[in-house]
Amino acid sequence: MPSSVIAAAEPSVGSAWMWAISIAVLLGLLALDFAITRKPHEVRLREALGWSVFYVLLPLLFALVLWAWYGGTPALEFFTGYVVEKSLSVDNLFVFMMLLAGFAVPPALQQRVLLYGIVGALVLRGIFIALGAALLQAGTWAFLVFGAILFVTAAKILREALAGTAFDRDVSQLRSVRFLRRLMPVTDDYHGPRITVREAGRRALTPFAVVVVAVFATDVVFAVDSVPAVYGITEDPYLVFATNAFALLGLRALYFVLHTALAKLTHLNHGLAIILGLIGLKLVLHWAHGIWPAVPEIPTPISLVVIVLVLATVTLTSLYARGSKHVEPRS
Repeated sequence: MPSSVIAAAEPSVGSAWMWAISIAVLLGLLALDFAITRKPHEVRLREALGWSVFYVLLPLLFALVLWAWYGGTPALEFFTGYVVEKSLSVDNLFVFMMLLAGFAVPPALQQRVLLYGIVGALVLRGIFIALGAALLQAGTWAFLVFGAILFVTAAKILREALAGTAFDRDVSQLRSVRFLRRLMPVTDDYHGPRITVREAGRRALTPFAVVVVAVFATDVVFAVDSVPAVYGITEDPYLVFATNAFALLGLRALYFVLHTALAKLTHLNHGLAIILGLIGLKLVLHWAHGIWPAVPEIPTPISLVVIVLVLATVTLTSLYARGSKHVEPRS
């Protein structure tokens, strides 16, 4: 790839002060979440709805700020990336739901487990975002790497969705869980949000610690998938960071809002496979366009429209399929 093409990339909107303010706000919101969950309690729907609305309004406000300060292109790239990351984060919620049920996490402790999972996801996304930016600096062949990751992930998700095995896993057989239980004994009962306790004269892990580690392990997998996906929308590391941060921050509250609805979205993974495949194609075409200008690219507005249509379609088909199952056959 000619260096002149690499140099033609758009400059990042993330100045030093933008990074500083964003990280300070992120840490402040996380501190607020930890303060809220300091005293374990069962989350009511009204509380979860209020926080969900707050965390949906925040990225919308941020997009308007980007539009006012930097123009429509960064704002559209951010919003499209946010929609993609939010869609993938719902897939996170399916796995979190499986883990919380598999470990029989008490309702009062669930939001603290989710919060630890979100913090772990943010740290891992930050690492992968930095690695992705370094790869792009090394050459545009990185787009092919990202595209390949997304194609493989899309195929895996679609295969599991068609087979109906996407979430049919025994959490006790997770490698992270088996590894922890070989290192230290694990108590039978929860001891609030405590990680370890002294039992029978020796230090032991609690089930709370085990489920938190299991959540962290799944965060690694999601980071590998989601960061290349958003790099398919924008090459700006700051916008990639912002989309991930906004998508993850509201995940704790969204879980309790969608807990009963998640089981109804039976076709969600079919849609996610299509979206990841589309973004993978977008990345490959972007790489090819830099070498052969005649190769067309997929504009971001078209990507956004297709992503929204796919999500709307799988939501409707999921609800229709679930409704059909409840229709009693005529005698």
